[in-house]
Amino acid sequence: MSEEAKEKKYSADSIQALEGMEHVRMRPSMYIGDTGVRGLHHLVYEVVDNSIDEALAGHCDAIKVDINEDNSITVEDNGRGIPIDLHKKEGVSALEVVMTKIGAGGKFDKDSYKVSGGLHGVGVSCVNALSTHLKATVYRDGQIWEQEYEIGKPMYPVKPVGETELSGTIVTFKPDPSIFQQTLEYSYETLAKRMRELAFLNKGIRIVLTDKREKDEKGEFLSEEFHSEEGLKEFIRFLDGTREPIIADVISMEGEKNGIPVEVALVYNDTFNENLHSYVNNINTHEGGTHLSGFRRGLTTTLKKYADASGLLEKVKFEVTGDDFREGLTAIISVKVAEPQFEGQTKTKLGNREVTSAVSQAVSEMLENYLEENPNDAKTIVQKVILAAQARNAAKKAREMVQRKTAMSIGGLPGKLSDCSEQDPKKCEVFLVEGDSAGGTAKQGRDRNFQAILPLRGKILNVEKAMSHRVFDNEEIKNIYTALGVTIGTEEDSKALNLSKLRYHKIVIMCDADVDGSHIETLILTFFFRYMKELIEQGHIYIATPPLYLVKKGSKKRYAWNEKERDEIADEYSGGIQIQRYKGLGEMNAEQLWDTTMDPERRKLRQVTIDNSGEADRIFSMLMGDEVPPRREFIEKNAKYANIDA
Repeated sequence: MSEEAKEKKYSADSIQALEGMEHVRMRPSMYIGDTGVRGLHHLVYEVVDNSIDEALAGHCDAIKVDINEDNSITVEDNGRGIPIDLHKKEGVSALEVVMTKIGAGGKFDKDSYKVSGGLHGVGVSCVNALSTHLKATVYRDGQIWEQEYEIGKPMYPVKPVGETELSGTIVTFKPDPSIFQQTLEYSYETLAKRMRELAFLNKGIRIVLTDKREKDEKGEFLSEEFHSEEGLKEFIRFLDGTREPIIADVISMEGEKNGIPVEVALVYNDTFNENLHSYVNNINTHEGGTHLSGFRRGLTTTLKKYADASGLLEKVKFEVTGDDFREGLTAIISVKVAEPQFEGQTKTKLGNREVTSAVSQAVSEMLENYLEENPNDAKTIVQKVILAAQARNAAKKAREMVQRKTAMSIGGLPGKLSDCSEQDPKKCEVFLVEGDSAGGTAKQGRDRNFQAILPLRGKILNVEKAMSHRVFDNEEIKNIYTALGVTIGTEEDSKALNLSKLRYHKIVIMCDADVDGSHIETLILTFFFRYMKELIEQGHIYIATPPLYLVKKGSKKRYAWNEKERDEIADEYSGGIQIQRYKGLGEMNAEQLWDTTMDPERRKLRQVTIDNSGEADRIFSMLMGDEVPPRREFIEKNAKYANIDA
């Protein structure tokens, strides 16, 4: 049978059931990561993945995602439609197999799908198992077919309900409140970020996201269409919209090497940060892997060869390394791999060795052509590399000072740190506290057995605008490094982080609940994101949430963290009440600070996570960078969510 014939033969026999659904409802976190906000949104991504797979196979170019009035979700595509004929092995319709068997789907049949983005997930059957109700409608072979399910179980056999000239699949599901107890409310912004990302990664596809829960003044639903004709080139421009490029245009390539489709886009800007985003079959590989190694190898080898040949490095008295070639670089690497092998449980690091050489060759050819055809840009890039090398050498000396300070200080710790007595890092937490005054109060109120206090003086350096050596020269940042026990730099990577001696597994940022406090909080988060991202990715960074109000009536008193809580308490106490607004940590005594913000039994900690690294990179660049107009636009758009101090 020819390849073309195999491609067309997408039927019930293409569907393979790999295992049952027994454990999905019992242990949902094993399948979708968690049952909080992230897991809730992951259900949508699983269904959309099926439609994207149809697009990758060349059978779909339009996807609609609706957030319905009751927070159910509808995903519709114009693909071939899930097969509805009898599945020989299971004895029921293939549609029912797909919807009720974990791991069942055409993507396991190489003749139906050569590449699948959904392999990292668990499929629509898991969504079905975790929904109170799901309805699947299939347009296929001139007929409309339908089946509904309750908690993953079919309510009736697949049945025809009409005729059609269309093809495609519609899935509507309602998440189960007994599983998703934290929230059932979908975030339009969260879904929009992922749909935008998918549109960039799969150029030509149109994805329309509509929120049917609320209408605007014109009586229209909030809706947005995501579509990209240039793919990664447009993605780069979107991510780098608040940075100033130093070359004329985005460098990009798209092709196939060793049977592996490779797409790369990059640009150099005037910042000092390296921003690499890598994807495998649309999956964001946060930990990188062989495709990222291939990109770095191709970039460094080709640029080094060009720089040596140009003679621009002759006067440089120190070695230029791979790090220097990546400073001020924003790049996206996207590969499609038929059988991706991911390392670790998180499945965010690609392990396929053959991908390294494929990406390296593709990047080398792309850059060689570009440098030859654009000599002015080539010279600009090499000059940027030389400046980076000079700064790296200065930063190396600054880092050595940090390490030397660690070795020479008492117990290797900064003098301002009030440490805890517990030695097990898993049980220890450190509070990074705004100001010496609040630090003193926190020191008195803490449990010294497992809680350490590190006061920070004023606003720390904005690392978004600073060169590396200035960052490592900053006294407050030095104190953070030495207090945490984290070291920086290896022979292979001068910015690599060594967390083997991390002294606290909970690092809590504790600032005033006012505008200045929020700014300091953002400065600290920017530092962690740019220089210690692994701490965020591994779940070590938290933000303390001090209360905004104290409501008192006689001897009774209760704290409120927002206006709604304040008003509810005031109504409950009904008259004769006193309300105190806390603007700073210093307005609380040690006992109050412990009761509200530090006691593990009563405090409200917010864990810092990165759901979308590209979007996080863009937001930090916009908020903390030099470009004012994008920041003003962002603030005006989001002002309705902000608490403005009186």
